[in-house]
Amino acid sequence: MERFMLQTNNINFYPIVFLLSILFPLNAIAQLSEEFELNKNKYPESHIVRLLDEVVISVELKNNNIEIEQSFIEEDLYLDKTATYGSKRALNFSTFYELNSVEATSYEFSNGKYRAYEVEDFIEKDELGRSFHDDTKSLNFIFPKLSVGGKTKLQYTEIVKNPRFLSPIYFGDFFPIQKKKVTLIADKDISFRFQEFNTEDFDITFNKKEKRGNIIYTWELSEVNRFKREPNVPTYKRVLPHIVPMITAYKIDGKTVNVLNDVSDLYSWYYSLVKDINTSPSDKNLVILVNDLIKDKDTDIEKVRAIYYWTQRNIKYIDFEYALGGFVPREANEVFNKKYGDCKDNSSILFEMLKIAGLEGHLTWIGTRTIPYSYREVPTPIVDNHMILSIDIDNKTYFLDATGRYLPLEMPSSFIQGKEALISKGESDFKIKNVPIMSPKVNSYIEHTELSINDNQLIGKSKTQITGYYKIDYFVQLEDEDTDLKLKEYYNIKLRKGNNKFLIDSLTETNKYEYDKDFIIDYNFKISDYIKNLGDEIYVNLNLNQDLKYFKTEEDREHDTEMKYKSYYDYKTSLKIPKEYTIDYLPENFSLHNDYFDFDITYNQTEDSILYTHQLKMKFLTLNPKQQKEVNAAIKKSEKNFKEVVVLKKQ
Repeated sequence: MERFMLQTNNINFYPIVFLLSILFPLNAIAQLSEEFELNKNKYPESHIVRLLDEVVISVELKNNNIEIEQSFIEEDLYLDKTATYGSKRALNFSTFYELNSVEATSYEFSNGKYRAYEVEDFIEKDELGRSFHDDTKSLNFIFPKLSVGGKTKLQYTEIVKNPRFLSPIYFGDFFPIQKKKVTLIADKDISFRFQEFNTEDFDITFNKKEKRGNIIYTWELSEVNRFKREPNVPTYKRVLPHIVPMITAYKIDGKTVNVLNDVSDLYSWYYSLVKDINTSPSDKNLVILVNDLIKDKDTDIEKVRAIYYWTQRNIKYIDFEYALGGFVPREANEVFNKKYGDCKDNSSILFEMLKIAGLEGHLTWIGTRTIPYSYREVPTPIVDNHMILSIDIDNKTYFLDATGRYLPLEMPSSFIQGKEALISKGESDFKIKNVPIMSPKVNSYIEHTELSINDNQLIGKSKTQITGYYKIDYFVQLEDEDTDLKLKEYYNIKLRKGNNKFLIDSLTETNKYEYDKDFIIDYNFKISDYIKNLGDEIYVNLNLNQDLKYFKTEEDREHDTEMKYKSYYDYKTSLKIPKEYTIDYLPENFSLHNDYFDFDITYNQTEDSILYTHQLKMKFLTLNPKQQKEVNAAIKKSEKNFKEVVVLKKQ
């Protein structure tokens, strides 16, 4: 790519501007453009405003092939000092999206007019982050002299190498957009479908016309407010208004050629990429291994379990791809000998190992919960980003993700719960099944605690039993706690109760890193300055764990919120009543059940102890803003019980 630039350097300019901005900040702002003043007043909370966002997509038939070029123009105005960070930009590209040309210019407002500075240096880098589909690279550059009130203009074109990879068209972002325009110019013999998402509340003007053998589609939208960034949003694809364009078919010599007319077309393409893998004989050492793993297993389910767990433990997950390698699994023999691979490679070796054992697995494509589309809505490669293996045993489908660790056979990965799975059954045979969502009690945190009082200290002994995804989270985190000191620090934080003076004295772990057994932690602890002694009375709050409050969201939240998994908490606590004391006050029991959670607290008295139980079942994965307000109100009502204390009085 050739770059042409004429740049004028003014060595003394920056110190003078910096000094003036300190001595005369109001005057400095007054010297900025009228355009800046208008937008600063209109969007006081925004860092930038996109003045123009224009996309032109050209789709042509040449030599019986579809050729696609996309051109982009982005003009931005910077409203505060974050312009410094905005000056660094990068454009991603890959085998499937080839950058064709790039022009970048920044504009500095001075003496009543804008002065242009073209970008001269562009640096290409490999992006070694997570990728499923392609070998991503980036073109990096810096807009020169960009400051408050400055503007940038970025123009670039890219070639889309595969007609299945048209990108979604977004009509909103995390900054205001003054004008958005998209033009798609296509040969009249190319058919499209446009699937809209989150566009209901936006006045997008759409036009379609035919001109000189082309169909021209246009979408225009003006004055789009910024979207708010918030934590725990399932995916912003559920929030931002956008359209997914799909090339369904094209005509050549009067014959129609399907591209992505429906999910069967997508599956046909996927199958063409995997049909020739594992055609060579299995590595003899792999055969020996499989036979050894299943030699004492009487049932198919136990054979699958043994093979699946070996794969999780022994094949390291590495996710870096090149070109169609993002779609094509490597040979099982290669994966076995290298002992690493990505999701497709793990599925490949699992498939082969099951075949050696006389079992039939099925390569399965699936999208994680960050992708909101169904195969019916969007039968294109953007609908999924992951591959697993599925197998049917006794009329039940098991979804095996060997990239994970500590996943029991009966549980799918947490990030594919509820998602559609595209299961390969043969050249033209496939099934779509929904992955089950695990019930709350599968992911349990169950704790039995015995307490006694020593002056102002609470002395305790607990047995904690952890299951499901909750257990897996612990195991993954514990892999990094490789010294006794780090381990103790970890547990002092994870098991903390009462106050921040909680301290573990001793601890033992049972079934650590076991797949099919509950993880059990036994520990002794003390909590200093927790007991309140007033005269002949002792005040104790037995609500040592208050998990419910962590599920509250901000009252002004705008978007959906998501949990990793449904969960269940069960605390049973016994407090030994000190000698010469009796119970003066015992809080009332409380129970609240709704569509979102079940919450129960009970107090019971025995001869020398108080038995406290606290159960919480969180029954949701996602909540929309309306539901969040309902949950917040219910939590607020329930939280009052966390302030209740037991009062013991000296006889």
